[in-house]
Amino acid sequence: MSRKVDSVKDINDSKETWRLAVRIMDVWSVVNNKGIEHLEMIVMDSLGDRIQVLIRHDHLLKWKEVIKENMTCIINNGSVYNNDFQWKVCDHSKKIVFLGGTTMKTIELQNIPPKGYFFKDFGEILQGKCKIDRLEVSNAWSGSKLLINEDIPEIQDFMSKLPTNEQKEKPTQSAKSLSNWSGGSQYSPVESETLCVTVATTLKFAVSKYGWFYYGCTRCSSKAPNLEKAYECSCGQKVEQPIPRYKIEIYVSNGESKYRFVFWDSECAAILGMTAEFMHNSMNGEDDPMVYPDELEMLLNKKMAFRVKVQPTFSQASVWKLCDDEAFVKEIENDYIVEDV
Repeated sequence: MSRKVDSVKDINDSKETWRLAVRIMDVWSVVNNKGIEHLEMIVMDSLGDRIQVLIRHDHLLKWKEVIKENMTCIINNGSVYNNDFQWKVCDHSKKIVFLGGTTMKTIELQNIPPKGYFFKDFGEILQGKCKIDRLEVSNAWSGSKLLINEDIPEIQDFMSKLPTNEQKEKPTQSAKSLSNWSGGSQYSPVESETLCVTVATTLKFAVSKYGWFYYGCTRCSSKAPNLEKAYECSCGQKVEQPIPRYKIEIYVSNGESKYRFVFWDSECAAILGMTAEFMHNSMNGEDDPMVYPDELEMLLNKKMAFRVKVQPTFSQASVWKLCDDEAFVKEIENDYIVEDV
């Protein structure tokens, strides 16, 4: 007869049979480099204690369609081993492994909360009150979950302590002027990719070997792998014939600073008022991307606000968003752009 286990904390002996009442907090599938799949999940008891569970490949078919996130159940028996998962998502020193004799019965258990949140105080981390082998901030493969606008008391308390709009100071890091990350020697170079907000004026085309367009998917902007054959894009679109898409490199300036921005299809089309396909078709059969049509001059000598991803490895910045509205550009300059002395 199985003994009643009242708490996950009591799971510590692989030789005993046991009976555990839990809620399945999360469940995910893992496929290794050999294509072999298994399941992992996190279960929580009525006291909020959690333990990680492994369901091996040979038991996958039995449980994959049965186990559902947020269900409550009674689990009987299974092996208990040291928690040697590469990515540990629980503090419990043990893990449960389902066996051929493991049983699980779905049952309504009101005493187990539907959610459990565990927050680590930054002060404790700075004081070393944490496990040194887990001192990192990272997502767990297939195991992390992003919650947006959830009604979590700890989050609500944190939000209430944030400054109001009147109290906010102008940003000095996340919104940088172009001079802050220019490639010029008088500035400290950025070593990793980062997002920035800036105002700059387009100067001239940075003519590269790729020209002003490429052939891509008819639905998304992904580059076509082969112009000669039909293919199915990663977005699911079946492409018989790829179409031209804008990709234009332009030098921009902010004061004495200059940098190379990469303008993509949607941004160029919005400014030019025509698609790359339409412009390409109007060139009377000219298919060389190195031949820049005159209409592209509309992209130059324009002062705009940009949100860009700076890519120091390629000495360029990829344009994510832009706006050429004069009032908005002025607002960005006044409220966000902070010049270094």
